[in-house]
Amino acid sequence: MGDRVDLRSDTVTQPIPAMRDAMQNAVVGDDVLGDDQTVIELQNRLAAMLGKEAALFVPSGTMSNAIAIRAHTNPGDEIVTESTSHIYVYEGGGYAALSGCSVALVPGKLGIMTPEDVAKAIRKGDGSLGHFPNGSLVCVENTSNRGGGTCYPQETLDAIAKIAHDNDCAAHMDGARLFNAAIATGTAPARIVRDYDSVSICLSKGLGAPVGSVLVGSSEFIALAHRWRKMFGGGMRQAGVIAACGLYAIDNHIERLSEDHERAHRLAIAVNSDSHFEVDLDSVQSNMVFVRTPEGTADKVVEHLASQGVDILTINDSVVRAVTHLHITDEDIERTISAFSSMQ
Repeated sequence: MGDRVDLRSDTVTQPIPAMRDAMQNAVVGDDVLGDDQTVIELQNRLAAMLGKEAALFVPSGTMSNAIAIRAHTNPGDEIVTESTSHIYVYEGGGYAALSGCSVALVPGKLGIMTPEDVAKAIRKGDGSLGHFPNGSLVCVENTSNRGGGTCYPQETLDAIAKIAHDNDCAAHMDGARLFNAAIATGTAPARIVRDYDSVSICLSKGLGAPVGSVLVGSSEFIALAHRWRKMFGGGMRQAGVIAACGLYAIDNHIERLSEDHERAHRLAIAVNSDSHFEVDLDSVQSNMVFVRTPEGTADKVVEHLASQGVDILTINDSVVRAVTHLHITDEDIERTISAFSSMQ
C-alpha cells in the first residue's frame, strides 16, 4: 500500500500473498458452461453459510443487487428502500433502467429503517384504481454504508421481512458488508438473513478479495438470477481464479474484521475529542467513521490529510468518511489521529 494510509474505502484492499497463491493454484473451468469447480465450491460454501439453497457468483455488488431486483420484480413495480441506501444512491439508477421500477424511499435513523415506516411505504396497484405502482420488493442494507456502518437489530430485520411477506413483497438484503454486521453483533450470518429471500454478499470489501460478489437465495430464485446475469453481461469464463480469492477470504478474513472495528472505534473517539470535529459515536458500529467538519470545509480536511499522507473521502461539504480494513495498522490509526489534530 506504499507509505500512505488509505482510508478511502475497504474496497482498496489488495490480495495478500497467500491469496495470490490461491489464485495461481485455482482449478478452473468455464463458468458460463457451469464447470468451473472453484466457482461452484464458492457458491456452495456461501449458500450453506447463509442457510440458503443456492448461490451465484457475479462481478460486483451493484450487479448482484441489480440481478436481485430484476428477478424479484416486473417492469412498473416499485421497490422500497431506505433513503440513503446503496441501491438508491450509488447504483446509477439501475433499478429504473434495468428493471423498470420506481422507488419508495423510507427515512432512516443512521440508515436503519423501522418496520412501521416500511409498512407505510408499500403501495399496491390493486385497489388503487390503477393509480399506484405495485410494491413488490423491500430492500434492506446491512450494514448501512451511509448510516455510518450501522447494523440492524435482529428483531428489526425479522419484523421488516414479515411486513414484506405479509404484503406479498419479496425481501432482499444488500449484505455487501454482512460479515461486518455478523462480527459486530455476534449473530450468525445465517440467522441474520433467515427471513430474507435473497442476499448479496461482497467479497471485495472487508473480506479483502480483489473482485466479486455472491447472490444467494432459493434454487428457483438463483435459476432466474442466472438468466439475468447472462443478460446483464455478468457471465464469466475461467472465473475460478477470482473465486479462489473469495474462498480464501471466507476461510481467513472474517474473524479478523473485529480488528477493523476496534481501530475504527479508536479513531472515532480520538477525532471526536478534537473540538474541530464531531463523530456520532453511536454510529461507529463496524469499520466506518463519519466525521462532521466545520461547515463547508470537508474538501479542505481531505486536502490537509492528503498532505499528511492520509487519504479519506468526502460525503458532502461538511462530512468526511474514513474506513478501516485489513491493510490498516495501529500505527496507521495513530498517524491519522495526528493528521486530524494538526488541522487548524
